[in-house]
Order: sequence, then structure tokens, then C-alpha cells
Amino acid sequence: MAWILLTIAGLLEVVWATAMKSSNGFTVFWPSVVTIVAMLASFGLLSIAMKSLPLGTSYMVWVGIGAIGAFIAGVVLHGEALNLTRIAAATLIVAGMGLMKLSA
Repeated sequence: MAWILLTIAGLLEVVWATAMKSSNGFTVFWPSVVTIVAMLASFGLLSIAMKSLPLGTSYMVWVGIGAIGAFIAGVVLHGEALNLTRIAAATLIVAGMGLMKLSA
């Protein structure tokens, strides 16, 4: 169950990071609200998952899901660059997350 909660927390990190970009520095109301609500939910689920998962593993997976998700959201929603170097960096993050999960 902790891994499911951690995954949801990571996905909510993608939501709040994407909404924060759309909030334009917290000057647009609804994206700002989504950012704060998703952030609180993400942190809450992360804290519950950390009750039974190691700190390093849970934090790395949470950040990794958020980083990869934000990278994809940036490319898809905001037209950010997609090149070989950025893909290689994202691949390394995914590989690190996989290794960390295997070690747990």
C-alpha cells in the first residue's frame, strides 16, 4: 500500500508543479489553488508512505516521479525542448529510481 501512496504522491507532485507554472507566480487564481491543494495532498501521502518505506528510497522515488512527469508535462503542455541530452537525463533518473526500488 505504501508504494501505491508514494506513486500517487509523485503524480500529485507533477500536478502541482504544472499548475504552479500555469499560476504565473501565483497571480492566476485557479492554478494557484490547484498548486496548493495538490502540494498538500502530495506531502501528506508522502509522509504516510514514509511510515513504512525508507527515507532515501521514498524521497528519491517521489522526486523522480515528479521530475520525469514535469519534464513530460513541460514538453507536451508548454512546448519545451525535447532533445537527446534531455531524454538521456530523464532516462538516467528513471534508471536511478528503478535501482533504488530494487535495493529496498
